[in-house]
Amino acid sequence: MNARSWTAQWIWGGTEESPRNEWRCFRKAFELPEEILEEAWLHIAADSRYVLYVNGAQVGRGPVRSWKEEQFYDSYEVGHLLQAGESNVIAVHVLHFGVTNFYYIRGRGGLLAELEYGVKSAGGTAAESNLMMRVGSDDTWATSRLQAQNPNSPRMSCQQGFADIYDARQWDERWVTVKYREDGPGSTWEPSQVIGPPGVDPWKRIVPRDIPFLTEEKIYPSRLMSLRRVQAPAWSAVLDLRAAMMPDSVFHANPVSFVGYLAGELVLKEGGQVTFGFPAGWRTENMWVDGRLCSDWYGESPERYCTLELTAGEHFVLIDVTSWDHGGGFHLAAHAEVSLEWRSPAGDGTQQLGGPPLAIIGPFDTTVHIDHQEPQPMKLDHPEYLKAAGAANFKELQDLAGWIRPLPASLYSEEDVFGANVWTVEAEPYSIPSQLEHAILPIPEPGVLPLFDHGASDCEIVVDVGRETSGFIGFEVEAEAGTVIDVYGFEYMRDDYRQHTYGLDNTMRYVCRQGRQRYLSPVRRGFRYMVLTVRKAAAPVKLQELYVNQSTYPVTNTGAFQCSDPLLNEIWNISRHTTRLCMEDTFVDCPSYEQVFWVGDSRNEALVNYYVFGSLDIVKRCLNLVPGSKDMSPLYIDQVPSGWSSVIPNWTFFWSIACLEYVEHTNDKDFAVKIWPAVRYTLEHYLQKLNGDGLLDMRGWNLLDWAPIDQPNEGIVTHQNLLLVLALNKATELARIAGEDTEAIERMLRAGENLSLAINAHLWEERQQAYLDCIHADGRRSDIFSMQTQVLAYLTAVASGERKEIIGEYLLKPKATFVQIGSPFMSFFYYEALVDAGRYDQMLNDIRHNYGQMVRYDATTCWEMYPNFSENRANPDQLTRSHCHAWSAAPGYFLGQGILGVKRADPGWTRVLIEPQPCDLAWARGSVPLPQGGRIDVSWSVDGDTMNVRVAAPSSIEVEVQVPDGMREQVTLVGNG
Repeated sequence: MNARSWTAQWIWGGTEESPRNEWRCFRKAFELPEEILEEAWLHIAADSRYVLYVNGAQVGRGPVRSWKEEQFYDSYEVGHLLQAGESNVIAVHVLHFGVTNFYYIRGRGGLLAELEYGVKSAGGTAAESNLMMRVGSDDTWATSRLQAQNPNSPRMSCQQGFADIYDARQWDERWVTVKYREDGPGSTWEPSQVIGPPGVDPWKRIVPRDIPFLTEEKIYPSRLMSLRRVQAPAWSAVLDLRAAMMPDSVFHANPVSFVGYLAGELVLKEGGQVTFGFPAGWRTENMWVDGRLCSDWYGESPERYCTLELTAGEHFVLIDVTSWDHGGGFHLAAHAEVSLEWRSPAGDGTQQLGGPPLAIIGPFDTTVHIDHQEPQPMKLDHPEYLKAAGAANFKELQDLAGWIRPLPASLYSEEDVFGANVWTVEAEPYSIPSQLEHAILPIPEPGVLPLFDHGASDCEIVVDVGRETSGFIGFEVEAEAGTVIDVYGFEYMRDDYRQHTYGLDNTMRYVCRQGRQRYLSPVRRGFRYMVLTVRKAAAPVKLQELYVNQSTYPVTNTGAFQCSDPLLNEIWNISRHTTRLCMEDTFVDCPSYEQVFWVGDSRNEALVNYYVFGSLDIVKRCLNLVPGSKDMSPLYIDQVPSGWSSVIPNWTFFWSIACLEYVEHTNDKDFAVKIWPAVRYTLEHYLQKLNGDGLLDMRGWNLLDWAPIDQPNEGIVTHQNLLLVLALNKATELARIAGEDTEAIERMLRAGENLSLAINAHLWEERQQAYLDCIHADGRRSDIFSMQTQVLAYLTAVASGERKEIIGEYLLKPKATFVQIGSPFMSFFYYEALVDAGRYDQMLNDIRHNYGQMVRYDATTCWEMYPNFSENRANPDQLTRSHCHAWSAAPGYFLGQGILGVKRADPGWTRVLIEPQPCDLAWARGSVPLPQGGRIDVSWSVDGDTMNVRVAAPSSIEVEVQVPDGMREQVTLVGNG
């Protein structure tokens, strides 16, 4: 699409260019002539996200994620919503993050919007004399901060933006309608400020959206799980320590470390027991109360609690928060049956007026961690830091007054929904009355939540949506003004166990106005279960409905798979659902914790998508986004577009392989020509990292699997040397398709051959008859051997001859001394190796065992990890961290490609090989989407030594059928388009 010309201007409001977590509203009322044509388009972009309304109707959300220099805009056909000859209004709700995260790089607040419509000139027809009219954003648009939203709400996680805290008493929801008056009593509306035309910094290029709009489909929950009377701690708060200690960290998303303390005074009106809590984990175990170190900590990891007997009066609390910090919230709580309050003296010991009741001491040292650069060690021996430890009051710190400052108010909130859900100081279960189920049914009658102790205790219900979902939570209630409704989404529960989303503040708080009202959160969340808690209710709350507007990439279930094993059918179904939930405006790793486009994950996700959905635009978009990180590192970063400068070499290698696989899948040679220079650029920079022995020897996040393989972040890591060989070999194929000259192709081919020779010369351990995991930076050869390394040696063909035979045996019978595969992501490559070896039976058995564990525990999506390893989990009781992770959806690909047997034989699927592998199955049937449209339908069954195969395919596709050796074939070929 050609670039369009704009008359609209970028606009904003308020006093800050890039305020932290600001929701801002924009309105433009205008008259339309009687002669308006039906067709009208509204083009819009915003920093960071928007929700668009025309005459009160929600039109859409956006924009798609992008690099700061290239801002995408959306275009909507809105003619059906406009009223000719009447007043109309465009209303836009803009959510500006104001901080960099893993899917957004901080720019500045801004809205660009333009309505383009046609009118008939006098005496002419639309075809004869069509005049184009425009209503563009400028200083005639009104703007106001959305007063109901609390900008102090907590970061959801280091990867994402902010949870929503919304007080409906502070805002008129009719602001999106024509009849709303901007000049009413107490109005906060003002004229917008013009920033500049399209192309103004930081949005240097404005380009049209390159994928379809996402879905928004209303889903009602399936059942109520529990009803409890609960009580939250007397006091809890959530803080952004990273931004407090290192204010400039809002411009990047790199992990940091800092050295320092939090301090405050706890005041008790009478003596009693006080329990201090860290519901989401502590930074260090060093916490002093009146100079006494707290030592008797308890609680399921990562939660930590300590109970002390304290007298009436003031108590000085000092918390060492020295730690590594990637972002997100730090949760702190305290509970007592006696009255307590916090207050924070200023650095000189006088009482601080207003603001958070906590002070910062420090930081005494800080550092930013970038994994592909030399590390900067933390200094923990600063004299003032050591002197402050164990202080019994602020007077003992008087000579450190220069290090003491109030915690910024914008980084502190006592509306800690997550902490109140994790730490319930009282919880009493009740039977669920049948009338309460009305709340999750599409019927007029509401569910009435009981009122406990006249509102002194809170009412909690847990709702099962029925399966994992991703989207926007909505509800309709009737309640008294001031009633608080908290919602918390999590992914897994079993019996009395809830797996809390430590590291993810997956919550929202809504404060009711009087009467009946609706709320649809504009913040995307992934979850299966919702905890809805009513607090401060003066009367029973009528819950009219509770729902989710599920939002995913628009796909149909073109792909299909069924067979004689019901377990495999269920596994295929959860693989498909996982993939769908992890398709947003890019592939994402998971819809809950991160919502981040991880480059390496998406290679496997693309292959699964080809077989279950067949979508192409999302794959192409993801591949095109990666080279945008070249200014952060020529090695390309591992999640894009992002402010975290992190390099996982394997993720870049997977990306380059995925570029070739896309070209082979689609036969899109133009894409090969476009993307090849970016592939060559990064691989040439990786080749500069080869050492004197010809091995890749570099610093980075040298990751492959969560299992405890030896993969140090500096040195020679065998698995990434192996994958570089594969990337170089695949790149030569891409180069040929792109028309690269022969000499350049030969150079890359030789580089792969030489690296393969170096691996075999230096990384094979003869005594173990296996490839070792690594050689450390100090020259020490690893004594760890893993299935991960052996699998890749086989898959990349670096192992050949006798060594390939040896490793081929390991595929079938892994050595007990080897580290075993720890994630379904790694299983993808294991299955590729088994397919190459023709061991489909082994693959099926592995799928049944590992994915069968998930089904046994009521999984509706595929887990991030297998439960045998505890890496990347908060505590051993967790079966996995994320319960929906698309890097794990391998069966969606291998059951169609391997067992059903549908394989691409030529680029673009012009020739197809049907090669069924029945193993122990009696029958299978399914469909595979084709990149040019249409699909291939295959069904087969085994009758004694005969295999009956039916294939329906477009007449333009050449089909070849091969049945297993020793079987007779009965083949039926039919056309389906």
